[in-house]
Amino acid sequence: MRLIVAVVALLAATACTAPAAPRAAGSATPAGPAVLPAPTGPHRVGTTVLHLKDASRPDPWNLDAKVRELKVTLWYPTGQRDGPPAPYMTAEESELLMRGSRIASAPYDTLSRTRTNAVADAEPAGRKLPLVVLSPGFTKPVSTLTSLAEDLASRGYVVAGIDHPYESYATTLEDGTIAECLACDSNSDPGFGAGLVRSRAADVSFVLDELPAKWDGSGRIDQSRIAMAGQSIGGSSALATMIEDSRVRAGIDMDGTAYARIPPGGFSRPFMFLGSAEHVASPTWERDWKLLTGWKRWIVLSGAEHQSFTDTPLLSDALGIRSASGVLPAQRAAELTRTYVAAFLDLHLKAQRRPVLDGPAPGFPEARFCPCS
Repeated sequence: MRLIVAVVALLAATACTAPAAPRAAGSATPAGPAVLPAPTGPHRVGTTVLHLKDASRPDPWNLDAKVRELKVTLWYPTGQRDGPPAPYMTAEESELLMRGSRIASAPYDTLSRTRTNAVADAEPAGRKLPLVVLSPGFTKPVSTLTSLAEDLASRGYVVAGIDHPYESYATTLEDGTIAECLACDSNSDPGFGAGLVRSRAADVSFVLDELPAKWDGSGRIDQSRIAMAGQSIGGSSALATMIEDSRVRAGIDMDGTAYARIPPGGFSRPFMFLGSAEHVASPTWERDWKLLTGWKRWIVLSGAEHQSFTDTPLLSDALGIRSASGVLPAQRAAELTRTYVAAFLDLHLKAQRRPVLDGPAPGFPEARFCPCS
């Protein structure tokens, strides 16, 4: 897990060698508002926000909260042409995230001016669509996965992005208050990662329980086709959730150290590791790879760093952060992430074969299939 959003460079000549030491990126003059890349699927995208409260358990971080409240952002296909674009985050959330991440190279409301591609509260379209749950990295709001979420929705998925309050620098609760990162005070405690992914697995199961009753468009979801993906600790949480909840049929860990332990007998549901060169030698990925007994892939992107699987590189120019040489360019990182995540989901939730998952493919030289010999 990493607590700093600022882009760092992970230089690697190939994906199957040990990574070079990280190097901080330099500062640049902030550009205008960031604009997320357009979705690539045939559908327009709508989005809405739900607030769900689990009265069966207290919040694991806020001792004063007797219920666990979750913020869930849904992205989905829509036929609606007009309407206001959804905000990326509020100005207050932007300030807390930038302050917590020690980014002072641009005005603190910068991230709130990021331009998205989804229409707020648009009418859902489609029927019996697969559901993809997204979980963000530690200290990060789920909005940092918006580019991926919008793209998946445009391809015919309903996406449920979960904000786990008090694990992010800023989560706006239903009453308008901001939940700040109380878990940050405990992140060096022994067993923290394992406890965190158990808590997130419970969060996801609760969302799956509640979604049919809490969203008017939930009848469009095919409850038999559910997958989960996440970045960093969110990726670790995907495997943890699958171990505990059989409703999640397939999962993706994007550059997250694995904390949940697979049973000794193995785990047969489809799973993919998608990461940076740092994880070529990851002992947890190597350990879990041997216990994955079903369909599996381990793909490493040359030049990627920890945040390459999020919106962070796409926001760098607006934040006045200059990426170091050798790092995968932001637009290319987004393209690769979208391609391999969508291919995995198309295969396992739509039964559509995607040759890009079979091995090295023309047009995607950055992708290396591991374990590396």
